[in-house]
Amino acid sequence: MCRKDVMIISDPKQIKALSDPTRVKILELLRYHPMTVSEISRVIGKDKSTIYRHIKALEEAGLVEEVEKIGNETVYGRTALIFLVRIGSGLGEEMERFKKAYFMQSSEKLAKALEESGIKIKDRNKFVEILEEVFTSIDSESEEIISKLSSLNIDEVTFIHLLNFIVFLYSPKHVEKAKLLRELLDI
Repeated sequence: MCRKDVMIISDPKQIKALSDPTRVKILELLRYHPMTVSEISRVIGKDKSTIYRHIKALEEAGLVEEVEKIGNETVYGRTALIFLVRIGSGLGEEMERFKKAYFMQSSEKLAKALEESGIKIKDRNKFVEILEEVFTSIDSESEEIISKLSSLNIDEVTFIHLLNFIVFLYSPKHVEKAKLLRELLDI
C-alpha cells in the first residue's frame, strides 16, 4: 500500500501537518492498514468532517493518499511505512518549538516503552531530560548525512541500520550521557 518504505520529512509544510496530535494519531492508525474517514472517525472518536479536514491536510502534505473507492467512501493509506522527521536548523521559532516538543515526546515514548517492558527507570525526569539532549544533539550533528540520504528510496531494514550507524558515528561524543542513562535504568 505504501509507495515507500521510508520517507524523510524535512519540508516545513509536511512538518506543520504533523504538528497536530489528531493527524499523528491518523498516521498511526494508517500504519496498520488503509482506512476510510468513517473508520478513522469511529476509532478516534471525532466527527467525520473533522477527520476529513485532517486527512486532506495530510494528503496535501504528501503523507497520505487515496488508495481506492468503496461506494461513496474513499480509502486512505500512508505514502510511507516509516516517516523520519528531519527538522533542520534555521527554520524559524515555530519549527524550533515543534522540534523541541518532538524530541520531548520521543523521549517520553521511549521511557514509557522501557517501563512497559518491565525495565524500571530510577529517575524518570532525569532520564527523559538526558535522552532529549542526546536526541537533539545527534539530530543536529547528523543533519548533513541525513540530508544527503533523503532522496534515496531505502527499505526499512536498511533504514534501521542507517540510524544505528548514525548513532554509532556520533556516540563517542555522548559516552558520559550514555553512562548516566545506563545508571538510571534498573537492568
